[in-house]
Amino acid sequence: MSCKIFVGNLNYETTQTQLQELLGEVGEIKDVYLPADRVSGRPRGFAFVEFSTEEEAKQAIEKFNDHELGGRKLRINEAEDRPRRAPGGARPGRFQPSYGDDSFGGGGNSGGGGGGGRPPGRPKGSRRGMRGKKRSL
Repeated sequence: MSCKIFVGNLNYETTQTQLQELLGEVGEIKDVYLPADRVSGRPRGFAFVEFSTEEEAKQAIEKFNDHELGGRKLRINEAEDRPRRAPGGARPGRFQPSYGDDSFGGGGNSGGGGGGGRPPGRPKGSRRGMRGKKRSL
C-alpha cells in the first residue's frame, strides 16, 4: 500500500486546512492536493492526501471513510497510481491518426496518387471551398 490516499465526495467549500485538521488526527500529513477545474478554478470535489507512513494512511481510511464533513460522507481509499503519458502528450487507449503511413496511399512515386497523406475518398480542399463550389452549381 502507498502512503497516499484519495478523498472523494468532498463539499466544494472544503479547504486544505480543514482536511489537514481532520485527517491529521491519525498521523503526520506530508501533502494535501485539492485539484481545481481548469476553466472555473473551483475545486473538483476530491483530494489526494499523503501521509508520512503507510500505517497512518491505513488508519485514515479505516477511521474516516463514510465520515461526514461539510454535509457529505467522505469516500476514502488508497490512491491508485495513474499511468504515465506517452511522450508528446498522447493518451493511451485513444485513437491517434497517422496519415503519413503507406496505408492511405500517400503521394510521391508509390503509384498511390497525389493524396499526400489524405485518406482515400476524402475530397481535396477545405470545407469552405467545397461549400462555395456547391453554391455556384
